[in-house]
Amino acid sequence: MDGWVSRLGKRFIAFVNYTGGVSVLFAKSIFWIFVSPPKRKQILDQMVKVGIDGLPIVFLTSMFTGIVISLQTAYQMQKISATLYIASIVALSITRELGPVLTALVIAGRTGASITAELGTMKVTEQIDALETLATNPIKYLVTPRFIALFFMLPLLTVYADIIGIFGGYMIGVFKLHIGANLYMTTTWDALKLKDIMTGLIKSFAFAMIICTIACYEGMRVEGGAEGVGGATTKAVVTSFILIIAADCLFTALFYFGFSF
Repeated sequence: MDGWVSRLGKRFIAFVNYTGGVSVLFAKSIFWIFVSPPKRKQILDQMVKVGIDGLPIVFLTSMFTGIVISLQTAYQMQKISATLYIASIVALSITRELGPVLTALVIAGRTGASITAELGTMKVTEQIDALETLATNPIKYLVTPRFIALFFMLPLLTVYADIIGIFGGYMIGVFKLHIGANLYMTTTWDALKLKDIMTGLIKSFAFAMIICTIACYEGMRVEGGAEGVGGATTKAVVTSFILIIAADCLFTALFYFGFSF
């Protein structure tokens, strides 16, 4: 019994320390954005890595998602002669849930892992210590540009994913299910409201902050050489995935029960 309580206490303390460390890093990142913003070139370089380089994988993920939703929905809708409603189902599913969530998961696995590995390598090779020796704040120089880039690029990627996902559903609806192209698009626009798009965008802003904060925190506290970098990268991706799903659940509940706009 004593051993079980001891282990539980250690895990609770570790959780509190982790939460506190992430919160402090997040607060410092916001602080440096307003006190001493990074150079434009640093931000643009990170935007290219996050946004432009991530377009192909987001395209494939969103396209296949739209196609799969259309096919799976058609399987049931054809039984009740309601294939026309596939357009609205695809549009709402993509914009409210699957677009922002899948894009965030893809970027967390791609960009989040890259950030953790990059900062972790700098940590174990003492490059971060060298920055402090040169009177350069590591958070301002390394974290803030990535934070700004992810904060603005992830919502743009989400909009891109929404368009591609709806297009994937359009291809199945028009060419496979023989729904008229104009009728499909009209049904899609009639189903979509501003709140559906805004719901996904608000989520994507929160997901961007989660991905960057967790990735940078894990990278900047790496210990143990190459093995430590690998472990931190794995932990950053897994933690980001869990927090993204949890945040999505929280936001969905808030929008459903608390807010209507």
